[in-house]
Amino acid sequence: MDGQSKSLNYDQVISDLLTLPTVNEAMNFLAADNEATTTEQIELTSIPAPPFKEAKKGVWIAGRFQALGLKDVHTDAEGNVLGFIPGTADEKKIVISAHLDTVFPEGTKVDPVIKDGIVYAPGISDDGRGLAVLLTLIRAIQASEIKPLHTLLFVATVGEEGLGDLRGVKALFREREDIGGFLSVEPGTPERVTATAVGSHRYKITFKGPGGHSFGQFGLPSAIHALGRAIAAISDLTVPSDPVTTFTVGTISGGTSINSIAQEASMGLDMRSVSQEALSELEDKAMQCIHQAVKDENARWNKGDLIEASIEQVGDRPAGAQPADAPAVQAATAVIRAFHLEPVFKPMSTDSNVAINLGIPALTLSGGGECGGEHTLEEFYNPEKAYLGAQTVLLIMLAFSGISKQSPSVLLPPVQ
Repeated sequence: MDGQSKSLNYDQVISDLLTLPTVNEAMNFLAADNEATTTEQIELTSIPAPPFKEAKKGVWIAGRFQALGLKDVHTDAEGNVLGFIPGTADEKKIVISAHLDTVFPEGTKVDPVIKDGIVYAPGISDDGRGLAVLLTLIRAIQASEIKPLHTLLFVATVGEEGLGDLRGVKALFREREDIGGFLSVEPGTPERVTATAVGSHRYKITFKGPGGHSFGQFGLPSAIHALGRAIAAISDLTVPSDPVTTFTVGTISGGTSINSIAQEASMGLDMRSVSQEALSELEDKAMQCIHQAVKDENARWNKGDLIEASIEQVGDRPAGAQPADAPAVQAATAVIRAFHLEPVFKPMSTDSNVAINLGIPALTLSGGGECGGEHTLEEFYNPEKAYLGAQTVLLIMLAFSGISKQSPSVLLPPVQ
């Protein structure tokens, strides 16, 4: 935290922002734009974006970025869509992002249905709401002619969900060294904020052996028995409650028939923590369980080292945390309280993980509107007063970026 950030009165910074005519104009625009934003949210949700196949929606978003006047709109090698609103200072940029992908596989019917004012569709909230908020924010800034102090970089990312493993945002930070602050928008009510990144290590572990007939070759080691030994040992591991650390074997598969000694068996192992150190310690213990299971199954039948295990990492989301007095956290707290709400800080695994782990100020914010059923076919979104979420995102974004000649950045040193 720099000297300026230590001396800032965050409540006063937000209060001063709210007295600026341009900011009030932008806030009013967001309220008036709520219906148009919902229409746009429905339109973009109807474009399928299954895991690793977000390109069609990315083309649509790029077209909207261009139509709304963002500068240097382009799609990077990973598939992220980027566009800029230039600021007075360009050395360090503030990213505002949402993700293109959904959890739903190719072929899922995503056509939105409206009943009693509520929109039902897979992906309508996660992250249809986030993407729609990006677009209404751009319109509000353009309509109010706010000139950001630090350049705003709008990004629609790929690969946020599941085995996408944050590939889009990882690529963004791999390619850029000019990011001074990062915001991601997800569904939810405006008081909910994520400042702590839940990291995860995910593995596919496959046991292999000779296999055989359950009667004729009885006495050979079994891949499934080895798998069972590993799961039993993992299930007995103890993990800390602070920092919160968890594990589960989420999937298993294998075997040929009920009367076969299994030749192959696999499991999917998910381990999570808000601490990178605790996550690594858990991973070491789990790997020991797997290797010991192989030894024990081979020793049980004493036929040599016939069982082997292959370990493939399929997910690596970094963990990280920010203290309560961090500028990003203080700014979000001040904004949410300005709306007479009490902030709820909830650890999650989102695109912000990468920035938080790198020590870059970052938050995941909620885009507003009542929502539910995320990651199910019954997902829904109620747009009533959803603009309140967009308004909180706007103010936090402006606190991060500052406004040229009118308001400082709470994150970055004064511009000379």
